[in-house]
Amino acid sequence: MNPLKTRHCDVLIIGAGPAGLAAAVAAAPSGASITVVDDNPAPGGQIWRDGPSVSLPQPAKQLRAALAQHTNITMLSGTRVVATLPHQHLLLEDPHTGWRQGYEKLILCIGARERLLPFPGWTLPGVTGAGGLQALIKGGMPVRGERIVIAGSGPLLLAVAASAQAAGAQVLRVAEQAPLRSVLGFGAGLLRWPTKVLQAAALATPHYRTSSHVVAVQGDGRVESVQLRQSGKTLTLACDRVACGYGLIPNTQLGQALGCALTPDHALQVDLWQTTSLANHFAAGECTGVGGSDKALVEGTLAGLAAVGDFTQAQTYAAQRHRWHTFAHTLRHHFALNSAIQQLPAPDTVVCRCEDVTHGELLKHSNWTEAKLHTRCGMGACQGRICGAAAHFLYGWELPVPRNPLSPARIGTLAGQGAIPE
Repeated sequence: MNPLKTRHCDVLIIGAGPAGLAAAVAAAPSGASITVVDDNPAPGGQIWRDGPSVSLPQPAKQLRAALAQHTNITMLSGTRVVATLPHQHLLLEDPHTGWRQGYEKLILCIGARERLLPFPGWTLPGVTGAGGLQALIKGGMPVRGERIVIAGSGPLLLAVAASAQAAGAQVLRVAEQAPLRSVLGFGAGLLRWPTKVLQAAALATPHYRTSSHVVAVQGDGRVESVQLRQSGKTLTLACDRVACGYGLIPNTQLGQALGCALTPDHALQVDLWQTTSLANHFAAGECTGVGGSDKALVEGTLAGLAAVGDFTQAQTYAAQRHRWHTFAHTLRHHFALNSAIQQLPAPDTVVCRCEDVTHGELLKHSNWTEAKLHTRCGMGACQGRICGAAAHFLYGWELPVPRNPLSPARIGTLAGQGAIPE
């Protein structure tokens, strides 16, 4: 097997969401060679995902246009990180080949993923994550005429409801687990961020209920109804689809594999210049703490400038960064998950969907490693990305540092690289 080719760039950016695009555009005037890597077919990340049913917001269009104007930026869509390698190299793979990618500076803009928590019936066809439903609708999945219940926590629920209604679905209920006082407190605090007030007003729906969460989903072969607990009372709604997501959690796996430290909230730790605990490695956006696209844009810009040594210009974004960090803290505080959510799984509720491991089986074990050894929990296709977050929330288990390879890869890519370091 011939060894893989090696490519090199000055600044390597992983992730082409708002943070990654902002970082690339900010760094480009320096003349540095910049490579942006993303596993989606087009730039934009999850929040600006393109599709037949999508009208991209103006900031997304502007950043895409700016990206195309800079000849020193190389955009690699449909490309993923397979493994970390020594001496500031990553093993990358696209649909055609694999290669070693070297860099002088690395900016991690790897976003966040939806927190999916188990409850009876959550594995039925027709149950998705809230963000997952939005992505499917953007991709063109027809939902016209469907009766949909959206549940979980956070402002994303309202955005998903708006997307579903715009696609012709009938949204029966938006069930927010946070109590009314928390939601009202969050709404009152939005006066410090006027653009967020306008967004919230545009997403308002009469079907929104607080102190409400899914208890179970029923159906024979697919969703037929959902049972909700609302302000101490239980009710059942006949429906065709349930979308449930309990907020977002930062994607930190690549950063951890590289050796970057985490904050107590399990996000990548960064300083005022968006530098991680590892020299020459920066991070920006949701992977440093969930706070929305405005926070991601500011952090990405700051990280891009700092990566090319323009600290004078980067300093001018410090106040904006602080402003959106305050918003992120407010968001986490007001939409903290109720302890009742931890009590939802029954003993026979599947927690690890890849390996069909139930809540009752996991309760017999005291930590993640023990559970993996005895039940194969976390050893399926998702490698614990879904059940790991659930286990942390339900049982308080800490997950080990991710190991190479970080994603599935062709045998040719792994063989061409040789031994992958642990």
